[in-house]
Amino acid sequence: MRRRDFIAVLGSAAAWPMAARAQQPALPVVASVFGASREAVCGPLESPCFLYSSTPQSVALRKGLSETGVVVGRNVTWEDHFLEFQYDRLPAVMADLVRRRVAMILVHDAPTAIAAKKATATIPIVFELGIDPVELGLVASHSRPGGNATGVHWFPQQLIGKRLELLHNLVPKAVRVAVLINPSNVIAAETQLRNVQEAAPSLGLQIQILNAATIGEIDAAFATIAREHLDALFVAGNGFFVSRTVQFVTLAARDRIPATYASREAVAAGGLMSYATDAAGGFRQVGVYTGQILKGAKPADLPVVQSSRFEFVINLGTARALGIDVRPQLVAIADEVIE
Repeated sequence: MRRRDFIAVLGSAAAWPMAARAQQPALPVVASVFGASREAVCGPLESPCFLYSSTPQSVALRKGLSETGVVVGRNVTWEDHFLEFQYDRLPAVMADLVRRRVAMILVHDAPTAIAAKKATATIPIVFELGIDPVELGLVASHSRPGGNATGVHWFPQQLIGKRLELLHNLVPKAVRVAVLINPSNVIAAETQLRNVQEAAPSLGLQIQILNAATIGEIDAAFATIAREHLDALFVAGNGFFVSRTVQFVTLAARDRIPATYASREAVAAGGLMSYATDAAGGFRQVGVYTGQILKGAKPADLPVVQSSRFEFVINLGTARALGIDVRPQLVAIADEVIE
């Protein structure tokens, strides 16, 4: 063999593995879109996020994925997108995901879900929402979603009513209750406001609605509570409020305000009580549906899972600091008691 021919053969052989690698298909991309900030979802900036963090929701999501044989980095690529509560960015974010033809879009609140549904009728959408997806036009029905969306639906009306009832039982002398809502997520704010107004009269509670969408407005809300001598505080569920947990707990302790929260994390940080959805169970189901759809299942054939499991958590140390005598009956029904 001539030297020139030999070099040509070597060059061709060396190119074979490179060509084979170039022909391997790219992994499907799952884009998880949060209306909230990274801090609200994952904690401090140095914390891993979201799928890779140690939060119960993240652990449960990974468990659900693994149950279907899906491993991030091996057979799927994962992207987290945080809108930082700037919902005007939604059209551009969704248009980019559609242009790149991601394999699936995960959404975690009503505005992102609606934007995803408007952006595509073909890319599968998996949601976890506290607002009825039928009312939002995401699915035809819970049992037969139809279309390209399915997921998990919490029950906020039952949740809000029960949380008010537990607050009333824990602090029976509290009659005038401040309800703090973030108006920036209009759909969620209207739903929460309607639910709390329906639940309060039967408990004999007088509610005063306060709005807050910034750190300063949270401070102003506490100033109003103190000035008007309101008896207790109901903090509505909201990603921004979760990111300000330390602020809430600090101000409530300073002003000696009994407060109820929508997340266990607030109680672990020193809040009085929470009554919240079993977020871990919901995220596990999101992981299962994500894996099943990646394996070929159709969202139209996967019924919306209606999660009705809630967790009641009390911080006895905070109760003692506020001079609240927690009745044994409440301790007995609590899912977790923090000393």
